[in-house]
Amino acid sequence: MNSSDHKTATHCEIMQQPDVWLKAYDLVCRNEAAIQTFISNNHIGKDTEIILAGAGTSAFIGNALAGIFVEKGYSQCRAVATTDIITYPESCLPTGKPVVLISFARSGNSPESLAAVHIADKYCKKVFHIIITCNETGDLAREGSRDNVLLVLLPPETNDKGLAMTSSFTTMALVSILIFNIEQLPEQKSKIEAIVTFARDILKNGEKSLSEIAARKFGRTVFLGSGALKGIAEECHLKLQELTDGLVVCKFDSFLGFRHGPKAVINKDTVLVYLCSDDEKVFHYERDLIRQINENNKVVAQIAVSPSGIVIPGVNLDCVVAATNPGELQKNEYACIPYVLVGQLLGYFKSENLGLNPDEPSVSGNISRVVEGVKIYDL
Repeated sequence: MNSSDHKTATHCEIMQQPDVWLKAYDLVCRNEAAIQTFISNNHIGKDTEIILAGAGTSAFIGNALAGIFVEKGYSQCRAVATTDIITYPESCLPTGKPVVLISFARSGNSPESLAAVHIADKYCKKVFHIIITCNETGDLAREGSRDNVLLVLLPPETNDKGLAMTSSFTTMALVSILIFNIEQLPEQKSKIEAIVTFARDILKNGEKSLSEIAARKFGRTVFLGSGALKGIAEECHLKLQELTDGLVVCKFDSFLGFRHGPKAVINKDTVLVYLCSDDEKVFHYERDLIRQINENNKVVAQIAVSPSGIVIPGVNLDCVVAATNPGELQKNEYACIPYVLVGQLLGYFKSENLGLNPDEPSVSGNISRVVEGVKIYDL
């Protein structure tokens, strides 16, 4: 581990997440009445069209959680990136029925964030906005005074100072699920405490192994996950790629989808990260792919994350990250969130290994904390 670990904002923002999630739960509890009133007064129910929107990492929140919302009975929920809403609103926004647009944004200052809200106002017959953001002074937060807007401001420490979104991603994801569990808020506390414990297990038990793997020479990494964990794999792939300034090129996929062509990317320069389901029916498919990869390929390292741990005869995994109390994570819709810490840590340590500043890894200037150069054109 590098001696500079605790001198970077990014490291602190990764390590603080379990504590921040508890603060976020308390924040939602304090705002319970306002949230319930907004949902009730606007007749937001299981058959309401719900769009989870954001750009980049904020869009990946929707990609991870849309299926969870559907499982909870919100059958009309889907994820749509704000970047798609801006370019093709007519194919993204229904015009003949009420819509709830949930906007995720760390700073709220990206041009697409505000533009998507205004475009929805124009295109939709009736639209209600739930804005979940980490920056109380951002452009998006200023929309909170409108009657059709519910503004949820997260604890200020979620407004990550580093380039890469870490606390912001996980806390926005957690709070969005809490909002749609608002009528059972007391019952959510034990679920939040369970993922807090899992996250602390990852940070405590996985940090050393992930640091050692990051010190190895590799140029590509693949993250695999099923269901909500495919969305988490998507965020992990961006995290490692951002924090290494593209020196490590990353891909993500589902375990089954990876078989259909993308598996060609594996070579001896590759690290594989398996975000494994704790559902045995799903894990059958994941285990089969892991076995096949080990029969056909030599790679730099293999990392597996699963609450209950993984043992596959004949497969030597370099790092297995598990939970001390896996039973508490079963049937827990928040359980996918801590998995992303593995991608964050691996990206952080690889960034340092390459001699980069994890807070500002983009030597080329190709990426920035708030996207630059986007001009919004009139519809």
